[in-house]
Amino acid sequence: MRFSRLVTGLTCAFMLQAQAAPVEEYTQYLPDGANLALMAQKVGSSTPLVDYHSKQMALPASTMKVVTALAALLELGPDFRFRTTLETQGKVDNGTLQGDLIARFGGDPTLSRQDLRNMVTALTKQGITHIQGNLVIDTSVFASHDKAPGWPWNDNTQCFSAPPAAAIVDKNCFSVSLYSADRPDDNAFIRVASYYPVTMFSQVRTLAKGSPDAPYCELDVVPGELNRFTITGCMTQRSEPLPLAFAIQDGAAWSGAILKAMLQDAGIDYTGHLVRQTRVTEPGTLLAETQSAPLRDLLKVMLKKSDNMIADTVFRTIGRHYFNVPGTWRAGSDAVRRVLRQKANIDLGNSIQVDGSGLSRHDLISPATMMQVLQYIAQNDQQLNFISMLPLAGYDGTLRYRGGLHEAGVDGKVSAKTGSLSGVYNLAGFITTASGQRVAFVQFLSGYAVPPEDKRIRRVPLVRFESRLYKDIYQNN
Repeated sequence: MRFSRLVTGLTCAFMLQAQAAPVEEYTQYLPDGANLALMAQKVGSSTPLVDYHSKQMALPASTMKVVTALAALLELGPDFRFRTTLETQGKVDNGTLQGDLIARFGGDPTLSRQDLRNMVTALTKQGITHIQGNLVIDTSVFASHDKAPGWPWNDNTQCFSAPPAAAIVDKNCFSVSLYSADRPDDNAFIRVASYYPVTMFSQVRTLAKGSPDAPYCELDVVPGELNRFTITGCMTQRSEPLPLAFAIQDGAAWSGAILKAMLQDAGIDYTGHLVRQTRVTEPGTLLAETQSAPLRDLLKVMLKKSDNMIADTVFRTIGRHYFNVPGTWRAGSDAVRRVLRQKANIDLGNSIQVDGSGLSRHDLISPATMMQVLQYIAQNDQQLNFISMLPLAGYDGTLRYRGGLHEAGVDGKVSAKTGSLSGVYNLAGFITTASGQRVAFVQFLSGYAVPPEDKRIRRVPLVRFESRLYKDIYQNN
């Protein structure tokens, strides 16, 4: 593999034994054409230890979750909970609910089938066996598109990119098994569990083993309305089924179908129809309720595991809470910017944040701006208790197996959020140095690409770069 020295004749402000180390001592390990923006600064200091292109805009990827989490704590508070309710504007009389049953979904990213089942059980305990009205799926807490601007179209059916709708059940993700046919050229067939209210079609051609078509014939999935999916392409004959998982595209239809089946299983029928409601209405009489865990618990999962669904529902909820309007991507973006400025004196400047997860290719932020966020977190961590929510190098979350940090000997010393997209390897967080100093750092690395023949060892340059950099920061500060 060829490596280039991206910068010559320049120095950074990183001090090694009272001497400034050339930037090329770190960038020499990176592949040709990689773009690096880097900043490190002691907590409470205004003088950077490292300042290399710190004002350069970059894709934050999942480090954007740090910004989202801070805004959420400041605006919603650590004890905020998502609510899902069963309500009615009618009344219960002799086992009959005279009026619509309204399932008001609140954007809870952790709502499960069991939570819904428990609410249905609460109806039966009230003696309800019949609904003289409609089953209404209320999704009015959010409005506009459930997919954020700048999300790649080919990620839309991936479970990590499931649209963060108002109505979410089991993360709006389902699994299927794809079986190759016994004879070449016949269609493969799909098996999907009956409790998944989806419709699957196969247009997948079965290839004989060793077929010359195999290297360039790929599986694809085409989503349709009301959670209908068609799998296309081809697959080579195999003895075992191929497990696949897909993201639900219509959360209201998915949740409504699940709830309808649960009512039937509980012996509760209704005379009307299954309908959805998107306009905000006054709350009705509460019949059953479930709540998520407190926000701080959700944010810990979000940061440790880089959970996109939590990040984006929280982001839309910040907009709804701040402006008292249905949550949209624009409301979330404007609200986060105002909350950080008003409550933390953080100016996002010309940064662009269109989602909470960092999945969008429209997001842009510089290390210097992210450093403002990190400095505020560190200086207020006694109240925020934020740093403990970040992945800890060598121990948990997305830093458990980070090779560069392990090689640097800083396991247990780095708490940071990772951020990865195609060609992007970011870090933003804190390192406790050998002298006991806490240093905040931001690494935005993009344009990272290796030749096709080096794909299997593509992370080797990253490990070398990070191990040298963070070993120096740890030992010399």
